Amino acid sequence: MSLTIFLIVLVAAAMHAGWNAFVKLRLEPILAMTLISLTAGLFAFPALLMTGLPRIEAWPWLVASLIFHLGYYIGLAEAYRRAEMSQIYPLARGGAPLLTTAVGVAFFGERLAPLQLGAIGLLGIGIMLISILGRRRGSAFDPVALGFAALAAVMISGYTLVDGLGARAAGDPHAYSAALFVIDAIPLFAYVALRRGKEGLTAMRPFWLQGTAGGALALGAYWIAIWAMTVAPIPLVAAVRESSVLFAALIAFLWLKEPLQASRLVACGFIVAALALMRIA
Repeated sequence: MSLTIFLIVLVAAAMHAGWNAFVKLRLEPILAMTLISLTAGLFAFPALLMTGLPRIEAWPWLVASLIFHLGYYIGLAEAYRRAEMSQIYPLARGGAPLLTTAVGVAFFGERLAPLQLGAIGLLGIGIMLISILGRRRGSAFDPVALGFAALAAVMISGYTLVDGLGARAAGDPHAYSAALFVIDAIPLFAYVALRRGKEGLTAMRPFWLQGTAGGALALGAYWIAIWAMTVAPIPLVAAVRESSVLFAALIAFLWLKEPLQASRLVACGFIVAALALMRIA
């Protein structure tokens, strides 16, 4: 991975942490995620008119991505409903690069040097430590919340591999990304409409401005990642992208007023070391 791509993916990681912070505002998490996905789809629609639809070979990957994304949205929203962002976000994101690397190398021919594999492992350890050691002192341990976060990690790994391979099959990562964001909003919106009806839609209305900001960040963050996976190994892009936990820890401390404990700072040191190792590998 070149330095330019590395830095661009780091920007995407910061943007990803930013839109996750919007999910922890006063609006119920599943409704916040619905609002964010809807606005991201609206932003992507003009781009789709310019790029056109991706090649037919990419559509099975798009369908698979929709399924993984819906599972991700539901799992993450349920986890956020039960626990703090600074605990859930690292666990959800931390397991994903390890799973992505294992599946990508074993089944899809992704090739990594031993030092790169070691860096990804170190990154995963650091991210997991933030979640395991970073619970607010005195807060209850909620295994259900961590279970939903683990489910989200599996879904992240699934859609990361699917979208990386799908964008390659499409021949145009921008056409693939535009199509994905436009259609991705539909399943989650349908799920919420069936579960919550008009009441859920009414609750989202006062938060349209925050949803618009979150949608723009979500669109930019994952669009960059999809493009990067067409020019660099998918496991490396996925790993660098999950450095977003560093930005999430800062956001949770400054904005959401969650504690920044010493254990989290140590874990962040592991993550920074892993990123440095990836650059020299």
